[in-house]
Amino acid sequence: MARMFGLSRTRAAELIAEGHVQVDGSGVGKSDRVLPGAVVDVTIPTLVDPLVVVPEIVEGIKIIHDDDSIVVIDKPVGVAVHPSPGWSGPTVVGHLVGAGFRIATSGASERQGIVQRLDVGTSGVMVICKSERAYSLLKNAFRHRTVDKTYHALVQGHPDPHEGTVDAPIGRHPKYDYKFAVMADGRASVTHYETLEAHRFASLLEVRLETGRTHQIRVHMAALKHPCVGDLTYGADPTLAKRVGLERQWLHAVRLGFEHPETGEQVEYSSTYPDDLAAALEVVRESH
Repeated sequence: MARMFGLSRTRAAELIAEGHVQVDGSGVGKSDRVLPGAVVDVTIPTLVDPLVVVPEIVEGIKIIHDDDSIVVIDKPVGVAVHPSPGWSGPTVVGHLVGAGFRIATSGASERQGIVQRLDVGTSGVMVICKSERAYSLLKNAFRHRTVDKTYHALVQGHPDPHEGTVDAPIGRHPKYDYKFAVMADGRASVTHYETLEAHRFASLLEVRLETGRTHQIRVHMAALKHPCVGDLTYGADPTLAKRVGLERQWLHAVRLGFEHPETGEQVEYSSTYPDDLAAALEVVRESH
């Protein structure tokens, strides 16, 4: 195989192990000999680049606002913002390309036009840039913390005090590379919270982000011993999650405010709770 197709012996062995090679219609082992007259069938699958943007209309993405500079969307749960290694599901960028939107070309190819991100498991309002000018101005606005990012989070228990600020650096978890944690050598991270509703098992918080670290709200709430309801990755109670019918963290980006890159006006866009979060909140509200 290596000689016939110019493959390395390692790649040839991989194809055999994956079942892509047959001799006279039967599977073979990598050390089997091919006898004279035998027919060797080899299928070499096309390797897909995990960072390639695949145009695909994604059900559930709503367009909140659209003009020549920006498009503001309501992202549903289960959708990544852009392609990344290990993610084969739908993406915001893929949806916009598939729907015919022109996106700024600034940024890495798979993240063109992206100036902010939301976790796959987090829903809500976010902005994508269509013009290069918008990308440059909004990228700076996020970098200099002049964008108002407001989330609502349903957390377990009752934070004490009822409102406050968490100023604790965040870095990648030392044991689990898919998680983050408060780390002394992490990046500066500041979260402001205020209790909107206090119920028997949980509290509804309004959270404003001063910085924008990956998993920031989830990590800071877990560090306070009040993880987001349903956030099993960061220590939430699975029994409570099942009781309220949640399969993801109760966290939603409700408002986004910034200076419009073209008009210079202060604009604000908002998103209502999706059905799963609204239903879970009602269960908590009715628990006595």
